[in-house]
Amino acid sequence: MNLKTFKHLMLYGIVGLIATLIDIFVYWFVTRVFGVSVVPSTITAWFISLVFSYYANRKYVFHSTNNSIIAVIFEAVYFFACRLATGALDVAIMYIFADLMGLNDVIVKIVSNIVVIILNYIASRVFIFKESGK
Repeated sequence: MNLKTFKHLMLYGIVGLIATLIDIFVYWFVTRVFGVSVVPSTITAWFISLVFSYYANRKYVFHSTNNSIIAVIFEAVYFFACRLATGALDVAIMYIFADLMGLNDVIVKIVSNIVVIILNYIASRVFIFKESGK
């Protein structure tokens, strides 16, 4: 792996870590400060962290140069759709391997997260930010 690829992966990891921290903080804030229940708080936190993740990945990781409103809308739609799909995959993996097969849920969750992170990176690099993800 060359230095450029390493730097790119590190930026992707940093953005992912920040998005995770935003997700956790927003969830905590909405549940504790506003007293909102778990599911709406989870959805709110996920959405806010997703918006941050799109912006940060677009600007700092993949350096998207698409500036037309149509191009940005398509990027955002593809990004959100991909994240919904990998989120559904995460749920399916957990259901099949932890619930149905009875494997250790924490280990399955770790493996599932690795799969999701890799698929999200590939989708972002190849399909979403393809013109500018150099």
